[in-house]
Amino acid sequence: MLACSVLALAAFTLTQHSAQYSVQASAQASIPGSSSFVAPPAFPTSAFPTYYRAAPTQEPQPALYDPVLKKTYPLNLTDPNTIPSNDPDPIFYPTPLANLSSSEADTVIADAVSQISEIIEGDNIVGNCSKCVASLEIAKNVALLAPSSVPEAMVSLCQTYKLHSNTTCEQDFEASTFGAIWTQVLAFADVGGLDGQYICNSISTTFCPAPTTSFLNTTGLFPKPKPANVSIPQPSGKRVKVLHLSDFHLDPRYSVGSEGNCSSSLCCRTNANSSSGQLLLPASYYGEYNCDSPYDLGLAALEAIGPLTGTGNGSAFGWVTYTGDLVSHDPQTQLSRAYTEYAEDSVYTLFKEYLRGPVFAVLGNHDSNPEAIDAPHKLPGPLGQQQSWNYDHVAGLWQHDGWIDAAAAQQARTHYGAYSIKNQFGLRIITFNTDFWYRSNFLNFINTTDPDNSGMFSFMINELQAAEDAGEQVWIQGHVLSGWDGSNPIPNPSNLFYQIIDRYSPHVIRNVFFGHTHEDQVMVYYANNGTMRNSSSSALVSGWIGPSVTPLTNLNSGFRMYEVDTGNFDIYEAYTWYADVNSFHDFNNSVIGPTYKFEYSTREAYGSPSGWPVDAPLNATFWHGVTEAMQANRSLVELFNTYQGKSSIKSPNCTSDACAAAKVCYIRSGSVALGRQCPQGCVFHLISSFV
Repeated sequence: MLACSVLALAAFTLTQHSAQYSVQASAQASIPGSSSFVAPPAFPTSAFPTYYRAAPTQEPQPALYDPVLKKTYPLNLTDPNTIPSNDPDPIFYPTPLANLSSSEADTVIADAVSQISEIIEGDNIVGNCSKCVASLEIAKNVALLAPSSVPEAMVSLCQTYKLHSNTTCEQDFEASTFGAIWTQVLAFADVGGLDGQYICNSISTTFCPAPTTSFLNTTGLFPKPKPANVSIPQPSGKRVKVLHLSDFHLDPRYSVGSEGNCSSSLCCRTNANSSSGQLLLPASYYGEYNCDSPYDLGLAALEAIGPLTGTGNGSAFGWVTYTGDLVSHDPQTQLSRAYTEYAEDSVYTLFKEYLRGPVFAVLGNHDSNPEAIDAPHKLPGPLGQQQSWNYDHVAGLWQHDGWIDAAAAQQARTHYGAYSIKNQFGLRIITFNTDFWYRSNFLNFINTTDPDNSGMFSFMINELQAAEDAGEQVWIQGHVLSGWDGSNPIPNPSNLFYQIIDRYSPHVIRNVFFGHTHEDQVMVYYANNGTMRNSSSSALVSGWIGPSVTPLTNLNSGFRMYEVDTGNFDIYEAYTWYADVNSFHDFNNSVIGPTYKFEYSTREAYGSPSGWPVDAPLNATFWHGVTEAMQANRSLVELFNTYQGKSSIKSPNCTSDACAAAKVCYIRSGSVALGRQCPQGCVFHLISSFV
């Protein structure tokens, strides 16, 4: 935090300025619908056709039928009283290079553990990083010869050398959690090279420093050079409403009256307790700050959307952007394929019921199993297809609900849940799976010198080039943000993505959307890979980070709507609504439910302070101007900080020069390399143990 204060203070002192309808700009934003919505006290039983019997004081338990898998999910999958303690799904190992007997495999393991122990305890190799890499070389041999024996050895070494608590060692390295995944990493990674640096840093930041961004040779990266004189489409004067939802995180195992302020893991569960063992905060019907979304909160939000956005009574959204994460933040031992599929089916069913307009969704890091794990197709044999069950499932659901066509569904099956589709207004929406740059997808540590080991960005480039050739405009949607403070993605894919943004913006890519942090944030991408970020003339495109429906952690629940011009697909207004989680206990046994209410208009909040014209779009130039205004006006930083936490009483303040400078730097950082240049230690990090 001292580094944050000193560096940020220095940086801060360097600079000190589906129905369409016709619109006329006004200095004062008008609310598109009601100013607030009070949810009814009872769960709307019409949301699902049938239910299992549940206690009157508990959350409902739909008897959910999956139209793709042709099955009804059993009650014990989501019953708060039958939370599992192990993941029953298939475990994938590399094919061993030798057919060892059990005794031979035991010998290999014993020798490896002995050698690794000698490396750790001895003086022949100096330094934690060198010791870790040398240990990986030993472990790789075991992963190739006796892969199924690796997880148990990893748990043993973790516990012996107190890398984590005994329980955490089991949760991290048991075969049924991430042990088999780590075995794949050891087998296929270049553990003596850059891959090993990433692996050791991931296991413990005390082992190896975080690798920096590698040089990217862009020769031949793009099919065609960027046109010399790109033209920006003109606005049509016709606007359409677009809803941005993110991070629903449905918790069907939520238990009313359980501990809402537990000492570890996800709270509001029958198996979660406070540090004292006493019940400190009985979970309300609608949620708590340390809990994911119960059905009652999710339905209250969805019921509020129509009246608040003015899309009820026959009016519809042009479309809905959903930037991922449906599944609750359970530890891996409590997750399964079936639980993931349940959340996908349930939340998309609710979207279909309550949201008027097509939904274009992406997968979040929690929308897989094991959590955050997605395998590149180039892994050998079945290892390259180990997550295909999930891509097949969501592609089927999206097509079944009428949101994408058969061609886009086939793309989603092939490209890790990603697809490209042109909507009814002529905008092309390109989605991608951000697990292929997420730090917790351990399979990303294989072949880290290739920033596109999965082929995900080749797919994106091909789609963008086709869009440019056809004169189309594009919105890009992902889940894990590409930058901000640089803590979420690994550097090389983030750098590649920034180069893609630079090449195809602003004439093709008009806006970018993410979720993941649960906070209300924004990023600006600049020309020349962000090397010149002090001028509005180099601002290319904005990355909007949507507020979450879930309150986890210490946030309010919220959502946003954009008013979008159908000529240039710029955003001309953005409205955000929230529900105050601190008030939820007032509605236990009440005749009313929680209130979702208008929080702010982006134009009204930031337009006048930044001197922005009332008829100009809220584009990257606008947001750069906001950062300049924030440098000159501390109160604007504090306002941004308030909205970042959705007006939560739990949000930390941002009143120092250090915090203000860091906030400006983060907004201007769309990649890991740029985010890491910002002073560290000045972000909320309210959900670091969960995201």
